[in-house]
Amino acid sequence: MTGTNVGSNNAKTYAFLRSIPIFAPLTDEQLANLMEIIEEKKFFRNNVILWEEDTQKYMYIVSSGKVKVIQTSEDGKEHIIAIHKKGEFFGEMAILDGKTAPATVIAMEDSVIQLIARETFEKFLLQNEKVMTQVISMLCHRLRESWLMLKVMSFSSAEQRVRAVLDQLGKLNGIRDERGIIIALKLMHKDIAGYANVSRETVTRLLNRFAKESKIEILDNKYILLKEQR
Repeated sequence: MTGTNVGSNNAKTYAFLRSIPIFAPLTDEQLANLMEIIEEKKFFRNNVILWEEDTQKYMYIVSSGKVKVIQTSEDGKEHIIAIHKKGEFFGEMAILDGKTAPATVIAMEDSVIQLIARETFEKFLLQNEKVMTQVISMLCHRLRESWLMLKVMSFSSAEQRVRAVLDQLGKLNGIRDERGIIIALKLMHKDIAGYANVSRETVTRLLNRFAKESKIEILDNKYILLKEQR
């Protein structure tokens, strides 16, 4: 794992952690004690945050930025399993069952990550019934995400998979306005290709076609608007 240790503003960190559902049941004293031993690191874009063999050591919380969870095929092709943004966490499953996950996590943009060591997780969180209820709820959410991604991969054509990925990202990260649903992620074509398991060139061709057909709109060269008539 690479990364640079960074300092943090206690009040800002406290407010951030308190806003995350799994920490809400902790008392002020418990949260303050947790803050004293939590690690914080900065990862630059494309830095590897963790490899498979690291996943039993920490739970990771995205304090800022965005990361992707990927698997790499034998021919070197990258397949995105999930994207985590500010306020989301990962790595808790490996801590709970002691097994590694066959995935690598990479920073999609400059990101700050809070790291909670396994011993700290067991001391502050595992013993709290309300915290574990929140963790179980998140695991159920992840399972539903996995089911939806399996549905994406079940489609035979590239167009169907790209459409399904856009719909899925709209459900997970969408912001609705009068025009439709804005996918609130800065996605590169290769990111969508990694989700849909198609080439970047195919994604570019399809997105250009969808835009010409007024099914989507690219906003500020960053965000994708899924128009209502879709």
